Amino acid sequence: MGDEVSSTSDHPGPQNGFSLVEMMVVLMVMGLLASVAVLTMPGDERKLRTEAERFAARTLAARDEAIVGSRPVSLVVSDGGYYFERRSDGRWQALPGRGFDLTPWDDETTVTAAGRQRLVFDSLGLASGEAAVGLARGEQRLVVHIHRDGKVTLGAQ
Repeated sequence: MGDEVSSTSDHPGPQNGFSLVEMMVVLMVMGLLASVAVLTMPGDERKLRTEAERFAARTLAARDEAIVGSRPVSLVVSDGGYYFERRSDGRWQALPGRGFDLTPWDDETTVTAAGRQRLVFDSLGLASGEAAVGLARGEQRLVVHIHRDGKVTLGAQ
């Protein structure tokens, strides 16, 4: 009679709570989600870089339009924004197409353009002169350089 079954088994009953591994997994997932949220929120530097890159890309597209269309295309930059025109019938006319119309600068972006400036791309893609358009937002500063050969670069001020 030494084989008695005890009322307690080797396996304890269900336990309340989470294991350490489960808690670590939850914390890791929360940390990843928080870092994704922080990285996707645009800051002043990201907004300024995006605006400068958009301006540079549109300027290059206008230069390419001058080459393809075999007609001069101008870039007009002012404190309020920028737009593009094409030389047609002896006068400057708005360049048709999405992205070439008047594009205002973002509300918080300031531009170091002295008044209104016009830069002309000829049918070879060469610019009428050198230009540097400085953009600032808070403490951040970037300059879009337009070179005489039609090359457009982005750099720090």
